[in-house]
Amino acid sequence: MHELTKSPPPRRPDLHVATEGEFEGWRTWIRDSFESHVGPFWHRIEADGGVRSAFRVEKKHLNGSGNVHGGCYMAFADYSLFAIATHVLDSRAVTTNFSCEFLDAAREGELIECTGEVSRAGGSLIFLRGKMMSGERLLLTFSGTIKRMKRKPQPQPNA
Repeated sequence: MHELTKSPPPRRPDLHVATEGEFEGWRTWIRDSFESHVGPFWHRIEADGGVRSAFRVEKKHLNGSGNVHGGCYMAFADYSLFAIATHVLDSRAVTTNFSCEFLDAAREGELIECTGEVSRAGGSLIFLRGKMMSGERLLLTFSGTIKRMKRKPQPQPNA
């Protein structure tokens, strides 16, 4: 098992685990209203410690040509960056860099999945890369950088 995947993910109060349906046992974050609106996107930790994220393509994910909208691909890949980083991310963070290559189109009803890896996790920056698939078809490759946010000190009342 990779060194970065040995420890369990930190406890997050905004983590929701599905209790029924296709994604029973999968996790999602409920704090991000944009992702909740665009998704739902899901992730789970695999037996080998790797992370897999997924969503089922609905009509709302499609562009005018009937393919998954590129913005949906990118939003899901960004969600996947944070899922992939779950073992090394212990506080809030933001995406500072994102790059992708569109390789194939997906259509309504398809299951889209992402896997990836942490390339490097430093003090404030986490570098990642991943791929998006539908079955055996490679749809998108991506890489990104996440910056850990420093916790702001609580203001002290005047003494």
